[in-house]
Amino acid sequence: MKRTTLLCALGLLIALIPTRSFSQVSTSGLTRAESMGRSVYGLGMAAGYASGVGISFRSHLPSKSSVQGVFGIIKTPSTLYMSIGGEYQYDLVRGNLTRFFAVGSTGYFYRGSGSNQVNGPFRIGAGIGAEFNLREAIHVTFEGQFVYASNNTILPLPQVAVHYYFF
Repeated sequence: MKRTTLLCALGLLIALIPTRSFSQVSTSGLTRAESMGRSVYGLGMAAGYASGVGISFRSHLPSKSSVQGVFGIIKTPSTLYMSIGGEYQYDLVRGNLTRFFAVGSTGYFYRGSGSNQVNGPFRIGAGIGAEFNLREAIHVTFEGQFVYASNNTILPLPQVAVHYYFF
């Protein structure tokens, strides 16, 4: 109950913060991805219950759409930990320093040695997110998603990512 209340309060706070934003696809003189006529690519790290944990690649298409892939793997002598996933983001509001978007994601998680020990390894999420420009090409993303896992669990959970964009 406290987690849900906290997420609702955080979402309301983010929604009420006034911004003049046109995020990572904004360069001097160009304020829209459509006007750039090309995609913008980002490389970084992401962590989330729906799309996975690991290295992340994001492509913001010359439209209001972005796609992101996440892959992570850790191997110990006795256990393999792996996740692979992806996201689709649709821009709702963009400004010079901020971007708000609707997001859908999916992922697969594996832990074990020979068989998967993850309870509910397939996951699908949907929600909203915000991306903030920290420095010239470094952006941080926060998302709140309702995540359905293949063990029939639905949870409201956060996701976070940091990307460096190649303009």
